[in-house]
Amino acid sequence: MLIRRYTHADLRAVARLFTDAIHGLAVSHYDEAQRTAWAPRPPDLALWEARLKPIKVLVAQEETQEENAGALLGFIGYENNGHIDLIFTSPAAARRGIASRLLGQAEAALRALDVQELFTEASLLGRPFFERQGFTVKEEQHIELRGAQFRRFAMVKPMGHAKV
Repeated sequence: MLIRRYTHADLRAVARLFTDAIHGLAVSHYDEAQRTAWAPRPPDLALWEARLKPIKVLVAQEETQEENAGALLGFIGYENNGHIDLIFTSPAAARRGIASRLLGQAEAALRALDVQELFTEASLLGRPFFERQGFTVKEEQHIELRGAQFRRFAMVKPMGHAKV
């Protein structure tokens, strides 16, 4: 697996992976109306481009002999203030440690910026993953998106810095 920086050429694959993840992996936690509100089909690429532009994004892909030719396995989007905005894996690549490796890369980059705390808004599906990564729930939140109601969790993780 190769983890690299997102490029504009990845836009369609990232939007498709997100949509597939919501409609594939989140079935047990969200009903059809919620999944459709969260990840409309087809994805709006203009909205995705605007969403990804201001954040740092890393993608994980299958390694192949040709550069950038492997299938996209997952991605993470984060901000320099420690906010983990997006982290998703392909349904075909779930439970293979991809999200953990992506988060580890983002965490290392943020640690280098001396970020003291990571924070995110985790879905019902994402909460157990973040808890395994050392995040704790700060508060439960209720939000509306495109007419659908969602429960999510504001979560935080202190960044213990090693003494040098």
